[in-house]
Amino acid sequence: MEDSVYRGGNGHGPEPEPDPEEQAATDADSQPEAGASAEHPLSWSALQTLGQYLEDDGWHPTAVEGKHAYRTYYSGRNGEMRCYAQILIDLEQFVFYVVAMLKVPEDARVAAAEYITRANYGLRIGNLEMDFSDGEVRFKGSVDFEGLELSPQLIRNTVYPAVQTMDRYLPGLLKVAFGGKTPVEAIAEVEGRKS
Repeated sequence: MEDSVYRGGNGHGPEPEPDPEEQAATDADSQPEAGASAEHPLSWSALQTLGQYLEDDGWHPTAVEGKHAYRTYYSGRNGEMRCYAQILIDLEQFVFYVVAMLKVPEDARVAAAEYITRANYGLRIGNLEMDFSDGEVRFKGSVDFEGLELSPQLIRNTVYPAVQTMDRYLPGLLKVAFGGKTPVEAIAEVEGRKS
C-alpha cells in the first residue's frame, strides 16, 4: 500500500463534492431502529464492526443517509475513487463498491464494456461493472456472512482487493474511454502482455 493512500474528509486534500442525494448523516442514522436489531442481530453487529474497522484503519468514513452504508475516498497511484461500504441488513451481506471518478462517454461505452469484460476474465475476487445508462464504472467486492460474525479480517479481505483492482485497471479504462486505445491494446498494456 506504499503507493496508494486511502482518505476521507479529514484534511487529506480536497474532497470531491458528494452527490446531492448522498448527504452525510450522523452516526445515529446508522444505528438500528428500536427492536430492529432483534430481527437481524448479525447484520447490525456487522454494521458497527464495519464502521469501527473503517475508522480504525484510517478511512474516515461518513455515514450515508438512508442507507446502512459508509462513504469514503481512496487515492491510488492511478486516480481518485469514491468508495461505499454497505451492509445489506436483510441478506446478511457486506458489499464494497469502488467508483471511478469519471463517466464513460456514450460513444465509448461499448468499447469500455469490452475492456471491462476482458479485465473481469480471470479475476478471482469481485468484478468491474458499468452502468450503460450513465457510464459509471465501479468495482464490486462482497461477502455473504449469513450466520456468521463479520470480522475485521473479512472486511479487509474485501476492501483492499477492490481498491487495488480498480486502481490497476483504471488507466486502461481511461485510455479506452478517452485516449483512443482499443480494449485489446489497453488490457495488454495493463496486464503486461502483448496484444
